[in-house]
Amino acid sequence: MAAIEFWFEFASTYSYPAAMRVEKLASAAGLDVVWKPFLLGPLLHSQQGLTDSPFNAVPVKGKYMWRDLARVCAKEGLPLETPARFPQNGLLAARCTLALPEAARAGFIKAIYSENFARGALISEPDVVARAIESVGHDAEAIMARAGSDATKAELKANTGEAIHRGVFGSPTFFAGDGEMFWGNDRLEDAVAWQVAPQEIMSIGGTI
Repeated sequence: MAAIEFWFEFASTYSYPAAMRVEKLASAAGLDVVWKPFLLGPLLHSQQGLTDSPFNAVPVKGKYMWRDLARVCAKEGLPLETPARFPQNGLLAARCTLALPEAARAGFIKAIYSENFARGALISEPDVVARAIESVGHDAEAIMARAGSDATKAELKANTGEAIHRGVFGSPTFFAGDGEMFWGNDRLEDAVAWQVAPQEIMSIGGTI
């Protein structure tokens, strides 16, 4: 089955509503979702020289973002609570995503986003991550042990490197099967539509 790739960082605010919406929209279009966790920190540092979230670096932008996110979540019927810390450290959760069987990843990812943005919990805490693992029917101790393996660490590092190589600069980012990239929760519908019916777009430089 055709699919769209969903590249996400657990600390990302707009990735929360995107994660909660992507499966339903993709399924309605006859598409699968490929969940691709990566780390936004190394990407922002290497590309933009940032050591903190752009929403913290520019306070007026951050103030707007939280108000806008509240509107987005209200529209989608999603609860929103200010996280205990922003941005959060999603390293453990990202590794656990990759340690889980693919069939359990979507539920776990949504559980972690709910812990972060609906409950305001610290998603870097092992007990919070364990709760999310158990919510999808898996043994937390076993999954966390697998998450700490060299293979899982290398896979997450490779995902982050691939994101940089493919031009990802933020989360959420979506890729259609032909490599067309879309950034932001508000471009999710466009990504799905493109995957269903790829388009030709003329630019100043010619056909993309």
